[in-house]
Amino acid sequence: MAEVKTCRTMQEVRVEIDRLDRELVGLLAERAGYVAQAGRIKQRAEDIRDDARIEEVVAKVRERSRAEGLDPDVAEATWRAMIEAFIRFEAAVFERREERE
Repeated sequence: MAEVKTCRTMQEVRVEIDRLDRELVGLLAERAGYVAQAGRIKQRAEDIRDDARIEEVVAKVRERSRAEGLDPDVAEATWRAMIEAFIRFEAAVFERREERE
């Protein structure tokens, strides 16, 4: 389970959320780098959305969230939104590659 500091004020809560947001942005940037590579590697636009893979990822996230004490529904909703955003990003990378070829 994730360790959460006890905060006494809203300012302390905000400081911790801001810290986590900075870490999350770094992780999302790293994820984007791998998604961009996928957009360069995939041969067909139809391969960008892989529904079976999406469901596999979501199932793993739900399982991990339970172990970490996170509501699995919150985790799933977050990941599905993130996945959709990255699918759009990957499609844009793919399209730019197609234009250059």
